[in-house]
Formats: sequence, C-alpha cells, structure tokens
Amino acid sequence: MNVAWVKAGKLLPVDTGGKLRSFNLLQQLARRHRLTLLTYYDGAVDGAYEREVATQFPGAVTIATARGTNGGLAEAARYARALVAPAPYAVEKFTNAAVRRVIQEWMSRRAFDVIVCDFLSASLNFGPLDLPTVLFQHNVETELWRRQARFEPHPIKRVAFQIEAQKMARYERAAVARFHHIIAVSEHDRDLMARMVDPRRISVVPTGVDVARFQAAASREPSAPVVMYLGSMDWEANIDAVEWFCAEMWPRIRQTLPNAEFRVVGRDPDARVRRLAGNGVVVTGTVPSVIDHLAEAAVVVVPLRIGGGTRLKIFEAMGAARAVVSTTVGAEGLDVNNDVDIRLRDDATTFTDAVIALLQDDVLRRRLGAAARHLAQRHDWSQVVSRFEEALEQAISAQASAAA
Repeated sequence: MNVAWVKAGKLLPVDTGGKLRSFNLLQQLARRHRLTLLTYYDGAVDGAYEREVATQFPGAVTIATARGTNGGLAEAARYARALVAPAPYAVEKFTNAAVRRVIQEWMSRRAFDVIVCDFLSASLNFGPLDLPTVLFQHNVETELWRRQARFEPHPIKRVAFQIEAQKMARYERAAVARFHHIIAVSEHDRDLMARMVDPRRISVVPTGVDVARFQAAASREPSAPVVMYLGSMDWEANIDAVEWFCAEMWPRIRQTLPNAEFRVVGRDPDARVRRLAGNGVVVTGTVPSVIDHLAEAAVVVVPLRIGGGTRLKIFEAMGAARAVVSTTVGAEGLDVNNDVDIRLRDDATTFTDAVIALLQDDVLRRRLGAAARHLAQRHDWSQVVSRFEEALEQAISAQASAAA
C-alpha cells in the first residue's frame, strides 16, 4: 500500500501515549509499505525536529504553522474567540490553511491508496474525501471531555469543559460519519462510536507494546516499596489521578509502610502535581527513559477517573513484569483479566488495600507481574500492526466497491 499519515503536533520526542501509539504503528507500516508522514506543529521552523523526523521517516512532510505557542492570556484569548466557532477548540486550534492545501492536493491527484487522519484534532484539515480516508480515534473525545467536566473542581474551567463537551459531541458525530473508515483502540470505544455510525465501518486495533524494550526492567527485582505512576503530568486526567491517590490512598499506605515511596514519573508536571512532593512523594519531571524507573517500581498504580482510549502506561508496566493496580476507567479497553494479570479497584479503600497487599507479599506481586508480562507478549506492536493494515485495506476495498 501507498499510505499517507497526517499528524497534528510534533511526533518527536515520543513522550505521550498518543505519540507512542502513532510512532510504533508508523515504524511498523514503514517497514512493510510506502509511507509518507505529514507532521505539522505550532511556532517557527524547528530544524532539529525536522531533521530527526526525516531520519526516522524518509520523505516526511513537515509544516511549521508559525502560530505562537505561548500560553496564558494569548491562549485564553484564542479560546474566547473559538467559543463562537462551530468546531470545538480542541479541533479548531489544530486547523491550518497550509495543511489543508497539501491534503487537498494529495486528494486531487490521487497520490495515495489511503490517507490516515491521526486523532480527531487534525480532521478539520480534510475537505472533500476523494481518496479512501481513515480516522484513527485514540479516544472517544466526547467521553473524555464529559469526564473532565465531571471531575473539574474549578467552576470556570468546569463550565468551559462542559461547553467543549457539547460542541465535541456534535462535531465528533459528524466527523465519524464523514470518514470512510474508523479505527478505534478498544471494543469499549467501538461501542460508543457505533452510536454515531454503522459499526461495520469501525475496526478495533488494540494497544501494543515493544516487549523487547522492557526486557531489562522485567529481569530486575525491586528492592524497595516503590509505588509508581507514569504519564504526561500536564494532562488533566493524570493530574486528577495523582491528586486523588495522594489525598485518599497514600496516607494509609505510608502509615502501613513508612519507607514506601510514591514516584510520579512524567513530563511537564503541573504546579498542582509539584505541590504533592514530600512525605514520600517524589515528582521526577521529564526523565530520559522510563525503563530504569519501572525496574525500581514494586507496584504501578493507575488511579484514573478521567480518560478515554486505552492506557499505554499499563502495557508498558506489564511489559516490565510489574504488578499493576488500576481503576476500571484506567484499564478501560484493555484485554486484561482482573485478579489474574491486574488488580482492578474503583474505590479508595479497596485500591489502597490492593497496593498494600502487593507491597507486603513478594510471591503475590511476582505472580501478578509474570502474568502481566505474558499478556503483554501477546500484544507486541509487530503483531498489532496487522490489524491496522486490515482496517486500511477494508477502507480501500469499500471505496473501490462504491466507485464501481
């Protein structure tokens, strides 16, 4: 196949769950097909980024949108202007005229067999769909925004999230109906989108993991009661998760095991996260590699109350043979088995009990970690990519049949 892939925002460094999923699938596809990546990003031209992308994916097209990346008042002003726009801000801010022109030119000269729109955020750049076009939905965005509104404590931000959720519901339904084929990352997400479009047009491509990358961590036994959370710490869902854990669960864990450490590992920690440091809580910020931290972790926790899609952090922990305790939301969409390869607990009391039990019982912890590693091995990216290829081929075949 000759495949084009459109990605909003920088793909590198690979430091978020969405980037990890896209990067690994892109690598696998590039080994097996002709692939052209279009990556566009805010701000001035970043030569170092563009050279690295070209090294990883020869022939990549890069566009610097020249729009400023400063936050604060400038971002608030842009959001205020977007309130009157029909598209949600999370989509409008990733829309660019130069990107639209490139995609339209590809469509008009039928340059590819299929084009992938990576995340809903890039979708407004797609005009008439004259080629088979697939929307890769890492999340059901409406569900994500509704959950953020539900758990947001700040009244002004809560109203903003509610508005965004309402706009997203209208926009996402129309976008999902417009694209020729949809790729979901879980059966749960597929079921939600089946309310928007014929479910025969939705394929599920599950989350994967680079199992070999985590072998070094899997072969090491933790020597201390380290509890770890992994994620991008500027994202609201992750902020809420660690705040809830520190407020409702960590005090009793620390009381039971005074030498326990809660390590929050992830880039760009928000001020709310940084304030949690102390009393056994360590906030690392950006780290060169998560593997060393996973090797030192006895238990990985995923106390998410907000979120969508699937959780790459769980499969990474499983690839490292680590015991995982998660909420149901945190593991939503993953092919996991409660009390076999993961502990799923949804209230603070039982979640805390599960973490303490694993920290105190080495045999139980090792057994859960070994089962987790076995599950991860069945989801290596080299196997997952075949499901993605099938979805692309289905989109191509469906459009060929419609044109006949």
